[in-house]
Amino acid sequence: MFAYTRLPEKDCRSRTRGRVRNLQQHSLRRPRPLKRRKTMAGLLERDFCSEQALLQHGGKLFIDDKWLDATSGATLDVYDPATGSVIAKVAAGDTEDVDLAVRAARRAFENGAWSKLTPSERGRLLWKIADLLERDAAEFARIESIDNGKPITMAQGDVTLAIDMFRYMAGWATKITGTTTPLSLGFEHHSFTIREPVGVVGQIIPWNFPLLMAAWKLAPALAAGCTVVLKLAEQTPLTGLKLGELFQEAGCPAGAVNIISGFGETAGAAIAAHPGIDKVAFTGSTEVGKMIVRAAMGNLKKVTLELGGKSPVIVFNDADLEAASAGAAAGIFYNQGQVCTAGSRLYVHKSAFDRVVADVADTAGKIRLGQGLNPDTQMGPLVSDEQLGRVLGFIGAGQDQGATIVAGGERHGDAGYFVKPTVLTNTSRDMTVVREEIFGPVIVAEPFGDDDLDKIAAIANDTEYGLAASVWTKDISKAHKMARKIKSGTVWVNCHNVYDAALAFGGYKQSGWGREMGEYATQNYTEVKAVTFKL
Repeated sequence: MFAYTRLPEKDCRSRTRGRVRNLQQHSLRRPRPLKRRKTMAGLLERDFCSEQALLQHGGKLFIDDKWLDATSGATLDVYDPATGSVIAKVAAGDTEDVDLAVRAARRAFENGAWSKLTPSERGRLLWKIADLLERDAAEFARIESIDNGKPITMAQGDVTLAIDMFRYMAGWATKITGTTTPLSLGFEHHSFTIREPVGVVGQIIPWNFPLLMAAWKLAPALAAGCTVVLKLAEQTPLTGLKLGELFQEAGCPAGAVNIISGFGETAGAAIAAHPGIDKVAFTGSTEVGKMIVRAAMGNLKKVTLELGGKSPVIVFNDADLEAASAGAAAGIFYNQGQVCTAGSRLYVHKSAFDRVVADVADTAGKIRLGQGLNPDTQMGPLVSDEQLGRVLGFIGAGQDQGATIVAGGERHGDAGYFVKPTVLTNTSRDMTVVREEIFGPVIVAEPFGDDDLDKIAAIANDTEYGLAASVWTKDISKAHKMARKIKSGTVWVNCHNVYDAALAFGGYKQSGWGREMGEYATQNYTEVKAVTFKL
């Protein structure tokens, strides 16, 4: 995300500082191991102010296989959203740093060691990253939980999915192929297509799933043979920077992967506009996605976008109502509601509406909020003070426009950025809380009384977004019909928020361009070339 709000700085000193290692050109076949600085038992006992010590490079930028301070010398503070305290300082990359990274990526792509790797070698590199990430899974999960605020169990799940993404895409490195094509030319010929890497890719990821989004972006781009400049969200840069250590340990050739921490309005904007970048891939808000498109017009770089959502959850009266209620609650309250596919609009047949809403509200009231490392925590804080204000503002606007708060509706506690899980009823489709993406644990619920599937689908489709939806019914024919009528990139039936590295993910309408994951993701990072021989 490009928006950023500074909080009052608080003193925070790490017990140790990461040191810059002596960097040499790495061989993919002979990786150099890193020294483990701390035991896992020690990690679990440390105070939050020591998180920076977990970064061996001390929070620097990773450019051309080197750990560098920002050219300007500027740093940015990283906050623990559960307390509002500073847990680390990292380099604040800017336009000059992006330019250095782009030049390094271009050298690697055109004539560096990366350009000489075979598809099999690229696949082995990605598999090695997965192995190293699996080795350090507990460490990454702990950092992710503290940096983002999510419960440690959810952070562990994110690490598992990231590992799976690298391994899945490792397999695609050797399977990116073209086709032979018969033409009607009137003479003997041989025509075929080949897929080539698009070139230097700029990637900008959000703060809600920092490590997982890095994996979603890096793995397919590298499998396709591209080189990357990855810009991390300024709110949550720690696991992304630590991931750079694994690429170095794995022997990734210099310049193939460059990782920048910095603000969206400077480093992110520089990536989107840079003439040396051939493609930009962005995950974030629709508003910023439009800014990316405008900035990319300079050299008509290719663009893929995974943007906002306002996903409907449609519960028919023949559904398993207990499962539907639990699924609706999980669909909105997972990851504090900070999910682009969050099921934030609940539509229930009028005969089941009161029961489902009561069940979701009951679940909301029982969710245990707290710091992510607490094993009893079921929901953590929002990511920032800015996001806290945004979500509370939406709830207030809903009340002002006539919505009824059935559960939650207010801040939780005095410290950190916690919002109680919230359920709103008596809403209408012209309300702000119904139309706009809130990106917090807030669901709006409305009954429907018509059994006409076209009318129900029209309600679900009455949004500028089209990222995901879920349908809850025991009628298989009804489920298939609804899946075809709903205009979104994903439709779940009797489940919500289900992902897999092999399954395409992306949106219709203003939810984005292109697809993440699956074979489709590698296509985002290739050009198709047609070749014809006259025989």
